[in-house]
Amino acid sequence: MTDQKRPDIETARRPEDITRLFVQFSNEGDADAVALLYHEDAVMAYPPGQVTEGRAAIRELWSKVLANRPTFTPEEPLPTLVFGDGLALTSTPPRDGAGARAQVVQRQADGSWVRIIDQPEFVSTGA
Repeated sequence: MTDQKRPDIETARRPEDITRLFVQFSNEGDADAVALLYHEDAVMAYPPGQVTEGRAAIRELWSKVLANRPTFTPEEPLPTLVFGDGLALTSTPPRDGAGARAQVVQRQADGSWVRIIDQPEFVSTGA
């Protein structure tokens, strides 16, 4: 995979599109397409207790995860918080009601949006 856009895949035109596309590409088993939803220098807090940095490392991680053919179910997004014209915070509550998911996304020069920081799962400590 290169770090360039693929003309055969849809890009996120709104911040909220990223979650939908993530589910679609993951269920298709397309780790390259999933990785293109991330900035080349993105930071992801996954696997639990670890940090994965950069699109190439994120692609490698999702390639391993998707090799097991998991099924992802769409989750209803919470309202997106937008800062200026180029940053937004997206989030979804997991279907099981435990914790949350949150991502900081950035608009690119072509108008598409990508994740720059991804916290795919975290739970409240109840403190």
